Amino acid sequence: MKEINKYIDAREADIYHMPIQERIDWLLDLSKKHSNAYCSSEAYLSRKRYSAKHPTMIIALKCMDGRIHLPYATKTPLGIIKPFRNIGGMFNLGWPYLGEVLYNTVNAAIEDSRRVLMIITYHYSKGDGHRGCAGFKYDCDAAIKHVFEVKKQAEYIFGQNHQAVYPLICGIETDEDAMILHDGENKEIFNLAESTDSSKEFLTNKLRAMYPDMPDQVLRDLLPLVTGNIEHISDIRNAHRNLELDSVHREWIICIGRGFDFLHVPNIALIIGPYSPDISGPIKTAASIIKSNMERGMIPKDGFLLLTSAPYSEIGVDKARAELKSQFLSQYASEVIEKEHPDMFKLMIKKTAVLNWHTRNLELIDSAD
Repeated sequence: MKEINKYIDAREADIYHMPIQERIDWLLDLSKKHSNAYCSSEAYLSRKRYSAKHPTMIIALKCMDGRIHLPYATKTPLGIIKPFRNIGGMFNLGWPYLGEVLYNTVNAAIEDSRRVLMIITYHYSKGDGHRGCAGFKYDCDAAIKHVFEVKKQAEYIFGQNHQAVYPLICGIETDEDAMILHDGENKEIFNLAESTDSSKEFLTNKLRAMYPDMPDQVLRDLLPLVTGNIEHISDIRNAHRNLELDSVHREWIICIGRGFDFLHVPNIALIIGPYSPDISGPIKTAASIIKSNMERGMIPKDGFLLLTSAPYSEIGVDKARAELKSQFLSQYASEVIEKEHPDMFKLMIKKTAVLNWHTRNLELIDSAD
């Protein structure tokens, strides 16, 4: 998977300055390319090989910020890391729908004799605090405090001995997409951007010292993410990333629902999972961020996209239910934006879709503007 090349291709396309309809066409084409790539024999076998070698299921709780893309930052095949997104990476495992989806995901792994690595993330920028997490009002300490509370909730549900589900706190420094690993007590931090030794022996010993209770298989399956991130950081440094353009908010899409793995390009979308009992807050925040992007001249003022999606696994009832869910999310978000940001509502273009979970094909069901 050559994610860095896809990232460069997106920059060369200069998508941030295209008219809104051309940007939407580019986005839909990107989703088709992702589905084709996902369904290719090579990608299918790559996932099968990876899963056979690294059977631990990996779940990531992360922010809706489009810059936070762990497959891209760890050089992991798409489809391996299962994302859960919400503004700021703010989660409460007591939320009914989140708890249901999370339990079903973990239970499926356990029934298949697999352990689960739950990566609970926060993010920040080392170069400029205001390139950090807007959801936490750029307060990194508050974000760290929150993710450790989520870790406690995970331990309450799945057990504190960590033999079935291992919750891991991980910061993402977005200037270099660097992972910052915290031990369970937040006493030791391992910033992969500062690692001077990337050998397997050193990293294995380092992880074992930080996580003495981590099952051996989980540690072996965490190691490729660590080595991949160190390699990715080197790629970013060699590419001389323009932080003023590449690490700031330039989003022009609000995505609501599930099934947005194809959005592997940084800084184009704000992704809101349907997990909180009240998603109006994240929707308002997302609209505010896009409005600010327009006012700062980071994106054109000719419109933005509201894209909703719900996945389905089977045709018939399951697909019909997904269609209704996506339509509901679209209508709900539209009403929130119209009420809270009437000026932005006039610039909004809606696309409603469902996602075929087996092919990762995004299927539009309502293309009304």
